[in-house]
Amino acid sequence: MSAYREQSAALLQNWILTANERIAEMGWVCYPNSHSYTMTAVDRKFIIFTWGCQMNEDDAEQIAGLLMQMGYSPTQIAEEADLAVLVTCSVRAKPEQKAKSKLGELRVIKESNPSMIIGVCGCMAQKEGEQLRKHRPYLDFVVGTANISRIPDLICQIQRKRGFLSSLELPRAPKDALIVPKRAGRYGESIKSFVPVMYGCDNFCSYCVVPFVRGKERSREVRDIISEVEQLSKMGRKEITLLGQNVNSYGATLQEPTKFAQLLRKINDVDGIQRIRFTTSHPKDLSDDLINAMAETPKVCEHIHLAVQSGDDDILEQMNRRYDTAHIRERVSALRSAMPDIAITTDFLVGFPGETEDQFENTVRLAGDLRFDAAFMFAFNPIPKTAAADKSNQISESVKNQRLNRLIKLQNCITCEINDASIGKTYPVLIEGPSPRDPNRLTGLTRQNKTVNFPGSGEISGQQIDVRITEGHLYGFVGVRV
Repeated sequence: MSAYREQSAALLQNWILTANERIAEMGWVCYPNSHSYTMTAVDRKFIIFTWGCQMNEDDAEQIAGLLMQMGYSPTQIAEEADLAVLVTCSVRAKPEQKAKSKLGELRVIKESNPSMIIGVCGCMAQKEGEQLRKHRPYLDFVVGTANISRIPDLICQIQRKRGFLSSLELPRAPKDALIVPKRAGRYGESIKSFVPVMYGCDNFCSYCVVPFVRGKERSREVRDIISEVEQLSKMGRKEITLLGQNVNSYGATLQEPTKFAQLLRKINDVDGIQRIRFTTSHPKDLSDDLINAMAETPKVCEHIHLAVQSGDDDILEQMNRRYDTAHIRERVSALRSAMPDIAITTDFLVGFPGETEDQFENTVRLAGDLRFDAAFMFAFNPIPKTAAADKSNQISESVKNQRLNRLIKLQNCITCEINDASIGKTYPVLIEGPSPRDPNRLTGLTRQNKTVNFPGSGEISGQQIDVRITEGHLYGFVGVRV
């Protein structure tokens, strides 16, 4: 039977190669994916629109790689595209609104180019599913967060029969196999890459839709992650960011449980990689072991994003965060003790249902006491399916906005003060290339994840050089090369 299968596979592969020659004049090639041998177009263009977190950015890069394997080439002009893919976010209302607005723009383009294929992926696709097409008959496919590897197959089916298709299944168990498309192609040139280490979330914070749209926590095998990092190093990538909804809980679903701290130490041994970052960290899972690994592992950068959300214990309990402010203060102290130069950034969510003025003041006090380097700050937005959306004691929009603006003003002052304190200091900066705003300047990141712009030119992307800070601003530094 084994010999028969090998012979059949060889015959099939030979047929594919021969078929490719026969139909090349038609502009099609056969494309093998994990499910079947399908057909797709050559010399066609695609465009990807992305909103949301780094996980979505990575999904977009994976999708781009799959499309380029199919023969598509990228474009930045929607009117030129034969295929448009939207990678969407549902964590906030604004990204959803932007995605739906973009769909409206694409509808107009498709009216003059009926063969254009339009697809929606990401969290909004997972949350709304086929309902997205209810008022958008021009939509061709909807793909959920766990099924991007099916996109080539869906596109080929659509090209054959022009029917609407969807793929929205989520893994039913934590140890379901992870399908991570092989990244044979990369979208664009960069010195940095994202590497997902886990998917999904089991925390069910009362305001968050992520567990419903990303599924249960599933961790990738260590060997798969290391293999990808090694490949990225060979491609010239210098910095990687490990991704997960909660990287601190990495490894719990593996047959041989592995702590995230262990993973960091293993990746540190990969030659060629200069810097390692990770996001996002849940405060309840930030262990001493992880802090020690950060401090002791040379390539791990002195930066952590620790999403606090609120400075009030009662609100934290209602959010189902499973820690209190005493824990936050102790963990921040432990981080700064182990790494005095660490930059700690955070998230704050104000206007949670029932939040009193005193409870908001507790958040203001915590922000002032802990002095985070920067913060993403949002007003609560009720999201369907989440527990907090059904609470009757919602805060008015005017009060939420007032509180948000006050917190933003405080945090911006803190950020500027912290950055001003770096004037005169010298930092190693990993150069990304020319500044987008000034071709006579170069731009890069410190290990603390802060942007530095300084006079310079030339092809030195990927090099690490010392820069002395001369100006501190809200969004980073200006400096001079030492």
